[in-house]
Amino acid sequence: MKQFFKNIWQSIKNFLAGLSFRTGVIVLIICVLFYILSFAQALLPISVAAKSTLWVILFGMAKLTQYTGLLIVGAEGWRRIKGYFKRTKPQE
Repeated sequence: MKQFFKNIWQSIKNFLAGLSFRTGVIVLIICVLFYILSFAQALLPISVAAKSTLWVILFGMAKLTQYTGLLIVGAEGWRRIKGYFKRTKPQE
């Protein structure tokens, strides 16, 4: 049984690694949107139970897309993303 789940995990990782860097960046952008929505729902005029349910669902989707995006871009892609934001802008 343990080997079965290892095989499934490995096939998922191989599939995600085959996706492009651009796809990974798009998934990470969607992740940011889910984070924003998970906390913005607190402003809705609905019951506390509904707010809690929405928060759990949206925050869970944010975490899912975060880890999926990181699996897609990989370590080298994450360095590329960080390097993009660390660049200094030329002063005029």
